Amino acid sequence: QVELVESGGGLVQAGDSLRLSCAASERAFSTYTMGWFRQAPGKEREFVALITSFGRTYYADFVKGRFTGSRDNAKKTGYLQMSSLKPEDTAVYYCAAGPLATPTREDYTSWGQGTQVTVSS
Repeated sequence: QVELVESGGGLVQAGDSLRLSCAASERAFSTYTMGWFRQAPGKEREFVALITSFGRTYYADFVKGRFTGSRDNAKKTGYLQMSSLKPEDTAVYYCAAGPLATPTREDYTSWGQGTQVTVSS
């Protein structure tokens, strides 16, 4: 397992952009798939995006064209660039690391503590 720390959340207005970061504690992070998930109040944690160790990306339908995932393995850091934010994007966003390129949260073995994103209308 690797320790993950998210940052970059905050309060923004609808239509604004925000970039989340996820810093890993170990260089082994470069061999893992990195996932982004989110959890809104009263809802289950849901998949948002993943970035494989080779940099390939896969997104949930509701963020395609608005969110972009990336990673810098040399810096042991992953990113989620969010644009055209909507009030329904309000949630706690989590990064995760795991050995499989999958949108299933149970397949991820390490999780960050989460960062709050609030989008006002």
